[in-house]
Amino acid sequence: MISVRTIERIPGFDALSPAALRELAVRGLERRYQARQVLFRAGQPSPGVFLVLEGRVRVVRDGPARRQVVHTEGPGATLAEVPVFDDGSLPATAVAMLPTRCLVFSRQAIAAAISRDPRFAMLLLGQLARRVRHLVARLDRLSFKSVRARLADYLLSHAEEAGGGPVTLEGTQSELAQELGTVREVLVRELRYLRSHGLIRARGRGYEVLDAAALRRLADGDR
Repeated sequence: MISVRTIERIPGFDALSPAALRELAVRGLERRYQARQVLFRAGQPSPGVFLVLEGRVRVVRDGPARRQVVHTEGPGATLAEVPVFDDGSLPATAVAMLPTRCLVFSRQAIAAAISRDPRFAMLLLGQLARRVRHLVARLDRLSFKSVRARLADYLLSHAEEAGGGPVTLEGTQSELAQELGTVREVLVRELRYLRSHGLIRARGRGYEVLDAAALRRLADGDR
């Protein structure tokens, strides 16, 4: 059994009724994953909805030529909802980027919680809706922005998350290339370009932004 307190610490879940939280606590399971460990694979039956408590998870599709990142999620996010609602198999594979802790709720647990509090259905739909918006924005970036612009946007957004500090790369250069929809060789070339033009510099396992304004112009498509 999971502690009710563990579940209600997650934003959004704290608004659910005590009865719904008890259903999730009694029926849910806790799972821990090492970095690079697979949570679930595309094509498999779904074990239920995953709720990320700690860590970071990358959801990917593996093609014949390379791996394509679909989305990346951190604490508070849910994963693998689609098969729970459409009765199909998992459409993608999830891999832990960091040591990760999740709660897993079976379809029966989800149904029981919704019967106790219909707001839980809206909470899950809200997560799905946000992901659809993210995927549309990602499709736009991959379709209409160069790799250089995508890299600049990535560095700026992560520097902002770091409070202006160095951006630590999560994983290898190959994994970052997958995140940006390219290959390692192209990523290395673009990082070299940004360094040689004084926009960034290497710091440990990551990079420090030196010229945010120039990076923003690149991210916006202005060369």
